[in-house]
Amino acid sequence: MSIQDIIEGKKEWRAHMARVKALPQDYQIVYKEIQKYLFKVGPVELTEGTGLLSGIVDLFEEGAALGKNVLEVTGSDVAAFCDDLIKDSKTYADIYQESVDRKVSKAMKKVTNRKEGYRDGKSN
Repeated sequence: MSIQDIIEGKKEWRAHMARVKALPQDYQIVYKEIQKYLFKVGPVELTEGTGLLSGIVDLFEEGAALGKNVLEVTGSDVAAFCDDLIKDSKTYADIYQESVDRKVSKAMKKVTNRKEGYRDGKSN
């Protein structure tokens, strides 16, 4: 990543956050909680710009323009709203799970191969 990419990323983030700050207070509160939730749950594409978060701001701007309460837009279960947004996205938890599965599988193969070697009269 070049310095220019970093600068552009910071400009994009600042513009994004300016849009968030322009939202009504209740929308800002819910947005910040959604942001925290998504950063913890970790859909991988969050590291690739503000696409998902900008989409949420778009939705919130539209809801605010229509005079809706933020929970009319997200529903009362904001975590379920977030989960629904990322249901088809790969998360860091998914990547970690796959890594653990690979390591366990590799370790089990080693143990199995050793046991089979002893059964065949070979020592490894």
